[in-house]
Amino acid sequence: MDKKPHVVYFSNHTLNDAQLNYTIIEKEFLAMVFGFEKFRSYLIWSHVIVYTEDPALKHLLSKRDAKPRLVRWILLLQEFDYEIKDRKGSENLVADHLFRIIYDRENESSISKCFPDEQLYAVHPDPWCAEVVNYLVASRIPKVWIENDKDRFFHLVKFFVWDDPYLFKYYSD
Repeated sequence: MDKKPHVVYFSNHTLNDAQLNYTIIEKEFLAMVFGFEKFRSYLIWSHVIVYTEDPALKHLLSKRDAKPRLVRWILLLQEFDYEIKDRKGSENLVADHLFRIIYDRENESSISKCFPDEQLYAVHPDPWCAEVVNYLVASRIPKVWIENDKDRFFHLVKFFVWDDPYLFKYYSD
């Protein structure tokens, strides 16, 4: 594979009157929340990298005195394994182009807001949490791991707690 990002699906969302008054950072955060909600069944067991033009989005996620709306969005995103990376608009040509498309309200009926295969789910042989649960329940790790894999895993696993049948992760509050 050529390791280049490929577009899988395009989606759009029309902002209501209240959302039009959000700041640019809040609108970008709203777009991220919308995308995670829309494609939840595909993203739930995957590591997702979100590319954004605005480095302030990372800061918004770590704010302690955030607005209730932002706190609700942050709580909604906690079930996902995601990472936010900064990328200039000039480097992210597809998103930059889509952002500049002028929306025509007269042809609104031509835009389909349903995702055709919403009933499909991503199937992975081992979810990302399988090794964590195996270690917390039975103190087992894969024998094929090298020392670097073990170090990274033990750094990660200290943030998790197994309370049968649930796996919990500690976050800084």
